Amino acid sequence: MSGAAQFHAWDVRESGPADAPHRVLLLPGGLCSTAFYDDLMAAEPLAGAPIRLVAATVPGHAGTVAPRDVSMENYAAITAAFAAEHGCTAVVGHSLGANIALEMVGGGHFAGPVVLLSPTFSRPDESKALAVATKLGRVPGLGAAAWPAMLWLAPKALADSIPEARRAPLLADLKRNSAAFCRRAMTEYFAYLDRHGSLVPRLCGAGVRARVVRGDRDEVGLTDEERAALEACPSVTLETVADSGHLVMVEQPAAVARLIADAVLGPDR
Repeated sequence: MSGAAQFHAWDVRESGPADAPHRVLLLPGGLCSTAFYDDLMAAEPLAGAPIRLVAATVPGHAGTVAPRDVSMENYAAITAAFAAEHGCTAVVGHSLGANIALEMVGGGHFAGPVVLLSPTFSRPDESKALAVATKLGRVPGLGAAAWPAMLWLAPKALADSIPEARRAPLLADLKRNSAAFCRRAMTEYFAYLDRHGSLVPRLCGAGVRARVVRGDRDEVGLTDEERAALEACPSVTLETVADSGHLVMVEQPAAVARLIADAVLGPDR
């Protein structure tokens, strides 16, 4: 945790009452900035709640400053330190941000609750294109070209998942990413998945109250074995959001905002 206190280059956006009794950290996914939470932060179930929302871009993504150590374990440590510094008692993460939140509780850095939007529990669940780009990035002669190509393709692949009114600014954020950083960070990310095989036991073993939220058309997979284990875990609740893919908080912000408010305040607030 000593390294965590030394990292301060966070890109942060806050909303909600400054004196709210609840403070929730929002972590965007890989390549994404806090702008991907704009619609969710403005959605009525959260906008009118006694909750202070603290959105923070995962350092290194969307053109932000990266930490020297880009392992998932270090991301969990520095993010837990950031959450403690800002008084956040709940964490919401999307995609890679969800995996960081998972490691925060799995590594004993944070006591929850957590809301995990479209996390990845194992390598087979993850995008095949992302896995291929990461593998090619380690090949001499190909590595320098793999990630620039991936970053060129990513906005085109995600465009249809983003409402037209939000498409231009969000895709512009994706284009701010550094190929060199992505190559380094994704290598560490897949190494982390490989170390654990499946992250379901890590989440369930933490005993922390967690909601796993997925769109009904999510491109990231969930095996039958993983689903059964999550359903059997008393501290975990599985939620499916209708008419949504991987960018669930962009496609259905009000529905996700309601789930977050329920997780923080309780369904009978």
